[in-house]
Amino acid sequence: MKGNTVPLTLINILADGEFHSGEQLGEKLGMSRAAINKHIHTLKDWGIDVFTVTGKGYSLPAPVQLLDEAVISSQLEEGRLAVIPVIDSTNQYLLERMDSLQTGDACVAEYQQAGRGRRGRQWFSPFGSNLYLSMYWRLEQGPVAAMGLSLVIGIVTAEVLQALGASDVRVKWPNDLYLNDRKLAGILVELTGKTGDAAQIVIGTGINLAMRSPDTTIVNQGWINLQEAGVTIDRNRLAASLVNKMRDSLQLFEREGLAPFIDRWSKLDNFINRPVKLLIGDREILGIARGIDQQGGLILEQNGITKSWVGGEISLRPQN
Repeated sequence: MKGNTVPLTLINILADGEFHSGEQLGEKLGMSRAAINKHIHTLKDWGIDVFTVTGKGYSLPAPVQLLDEAVISSQLEEGRLAVIPVIDSTNQYLLERMDSLQTGDACVAEYQQAGRGRRGRQWFSPFGSNLYLSMYWRLEQGPVAAMGLSLVIGIVTAEVLQALGASDVRVKWPNDLYLNDRKLAGILVELTGKTGDAAQIVIGTGINLAMRSPDTTIVNQGWINLQEAGVTIDRNRLAASLVNKMRDSLQLFEREGLAPFIDRWSKLDNFINRPVKLLIGDREILGIARGIDQQGGLILEQNGITKSWVGGEISLRPQN
């Protein structure tokens, strides 16, 4: 954290969206204008757009609401949450600390230097534009009982976003959120534990709130953010609401499994009754999506016959 102190102080000053001269910033931080400029480059490396105007100084395109641990914690019903502004990965942070964590412990970050998605993919994580949140959960029933967990988190995240004003958010099997047929958020569940032992689980979610111009070498599919859809959500309120609802829903999932969530999924399913393509490795299966079964498998209809699938990824199939 120490190496990030100056850039984080700078972003706190610039968060008001006003211009601040290099001289003023240098006086506040006790360093030269050249040193300030060097730290401004760090902010740009973090994915922050910083305007530099001769005679006026530095500013952001618009004010930025920063995550505030005290504000989030004041809205939590129980449990612990940490705000770590700059992190490798929120999931990795919890995975490395599992021995000291309690069920329901969570962390959020402003910027992930090595955020990751499913199948080892990188998750584009610019500073202050989105929400990156992870939670630890110990599932006493073991790894087998975790089947369908990503669906539960998808449902919870979609319902929270809808309640906060994003009424058109939908879920995509098995672990994404969609808006207007484009990806809005992703969920990554990482699990350790042997059969017969409790499962230790870290659940991560990344939600695009105001992300601009992602790195196309990382983001290679249609994406959307809430700002583009005309929705502005208080990031601290969103973090607190998500943590509260995730904790409640995971307790319900522990007691009753996926059954209480099946109907909730159906109401949110972006692909229900639509032609889709299921990819499993090199295999391509075409069919009509008919929701999920009691184990969380995808139900596909082909030639009037339905079958459940538990692996792979789906995409919309263009109509002929």
